[in-house]
Amino acid sequence: MKHFKIIIITGLSGSGKSGALAAFEDAGFYCVDNMPVKLLPKFLELPIQANVRLSGIAFVMDLREKGFLTAFPEIHAEIKQKGYNIEVLFLKAEESVILRRYSQTRRHHPLSQDKTLIEGIRTEIEQLVPIKALADRTIDTSTYTIHDLKSLIFSIAESFSVSVPMRITVLSFGYKHGIPQEADLIMDVRFIDNPFFVPQLKPLDGRNEAVKHFVLNNDGTRKFLQKFYDLVDFLLPLYEKEGKAYLTIAVGCTGGQHRSVAIADALYSHINKPGRTIKLLHRDVEIKS
Repeated sequence: MKHFKIIIITGLSGSGKSGALAAFEDAGFYCVDNMPVKLLPKFLELPIQANVRLSGIAFVMDLREKGFLTAFPEIHAEIKQKGYNIEVLFLKAEESVILRRYSQTRRHHPLSQDKTLIEGIRTEIEQLVPIKALADRTIDTSTYTIHDLKSLIFSIAESFSVSVPMRITVLSFGYKHGIPQEADLIMDVRFIDNPFFVPQLKPLDGRNEAVKHFVLNNDGTRKFLQKFYDLVDFLLPLYEKEGKAYLTIAVGCTGGQHRSVAIADALYSHINKPGRTIKLLHRDVEIKS
């Protein structure tokens, strides 16, 4: 695992460690929450399959583990000495912000069992001073939303030359079978002339060349497709910049047999370019009713 970037996320409870870990996972990292410190060296010795594509490995380690404070400095030094590419990311937040976050979530602070919440927060701040001194990067999340934190984590991942493309799905469907719940963008193409009413085309579907020709080769569809392509071309880089991990573009007609299939095929061909992770699905094309 020495060629992987290893991120240790630690810091104050309520500072956003879970959100940071989720963002690293979306950026293509293998992630483990509440990793026992003493198991870390053994974990890093485990082989990873050659066909597993990872951008790095991220662990959250903190005071939830009783031996964390005493064991971490020694384990950290041992791993660095062995040549692992490790970075410690320390998250913190202002005392008032952590108080507010705990009030909103109603979770228990790990050090507040026999203390008040404010006493637990202050004790943790004091105990984590030696760990903070080992950090390569310290982030104050006091003013961050979860989206701000995700954006920052993605920028950190990019600094490690990580490139994880957004996973795009182009999906055709029929409205009479229900709108797909996973859809981010939905385009209704029921305004296009329907091959269903052409006897020789009715038993076919939008993957057939004759149906494609009927659907695509008229002025109205060509004008629509150009505007549709322009919209999608405009949006894709914005979603990628925002850090969206998955995007589903759904194209719907009445039954999901003809028009939506042909348009989804055309859109897939337009946006399927090198460097993109994209798949094409026809949800209802096999439903004959």
